[in-house]
Amino acid sequence: MLRKKSHILLIVVISVTSSVFILDACKKKDVLITTPLQFKIPAGWPQPTEYFVNNPVNEETFQIGRKLFYEGKLSKDGNFPCASCHQPFASYTTFQHDRSHGYNHSHTLRNAPGLLNVAWLNELFWDGSQDHLYVSLTHITRPDEMAENMDTVLQKLRNDTSYIRMFRAAFGDNKITGLRLLKALEQFVAFIITDNSKYDKVMRGETTFTPAEENGYTIFKSKCAVCHKEPLFTDNSFRNIGLPIDPVLKDYGRMRVTGDKNDSLKFRVPGLRNVMLTSYYAHDGRFSDVGQMLLHYAGGVQHGPTLDPLLVNGIPLTANEMSYLISFMSALTDASVTTNPRFLKP
Repeated sequence: MLRKKSHILLIVVISVTSSVFILDACKKKDVLITTPLQFKIPAGWPQPTEYFVNNPVNEETFQIGRKLFYEGKLSKDGNFPCASCHQPFASYTTFQHDRSHGYNHSHTLRNAPGLLNVAWLNELFWDGSQDHLYVSLTHITRPDEMAENMDTVLQKLRNDTSYIRMFRAAFGDNKITGLRLLKALEQFVAFIITDNSKYDKVMRGETTFTPAEENGYTIFKSKCAVCHKEPLFTDNSFRNIGLPIDPVLKDYGRMRVTGDKNDSLKFRVPGLRNVMLTSYYAHDGRFSDVGQMLLHYAGGVQHGPTLDPLLVNGIPLTANEMSYLISFMSALTDASVTTNPRFLKP
């Protein structure tokens, strides 16, 4: 009898031990293992904004963002992914369009800004109306852009087994949520960095400017660098540069956000990196080339109560100076960021 009880006890011990082992093995399988990514700050650049405080970066989430960036399911009719307005070959702007196109043949209010070095921006859009995390939600839901709603987008993604696998790898389970979607897009866009133009190579001592580029750089530092501050070529401020208001669009810029009349007609100072690839210029794309933009500064500035004090007399520029400036701005072109396969459609 004692031997039988001992045998039963041994079986129970083995069963419990086995159960513990199996449970422990299951727990180990449930441990989320992702591939960390390092966000590299180019030498001499300032610290970026606190971009990833609540969004630790890893390869798996980045790849979801990359796939979503080119995903038609984010738009109502499937024709307007993020990349339809932010085209890589045009330095992530809308190629040769003054303003972007959206659902049902609509036009947006403004020219699509490029998506280069956005990790250094505190606020997004021409008027600074959006923070980083929710900017994609704005694009998805605007009727003149993707014209979709998040619930429908999520349902479309949940019906796609490839997204189920990717979300599980990135987050540890099958839950496809709006917050996770936005975090993935944020990570992808934040890594689109340009720091390998000829200008950058000159700064690193790898090459030298041509005489025309050097002259342009000298003029730039004298007449443009206060607003277009190196190395990002923007000071991230909002300024009225003396553009007459479009009577149809009636876009008052920053004032639409703050409600302050002192912000009337103020728009973000855009970065100049890859400026020669981005086609139309100014917040509403009214200038088709860089030369027209320079002519505005040289003699087209319209005075008004909120005109930036630096532009009261415009920016005196001769024809030769404009030519040199264009040579220098061409040296800010980094074609590698537009062709890097890591950021192209998977």
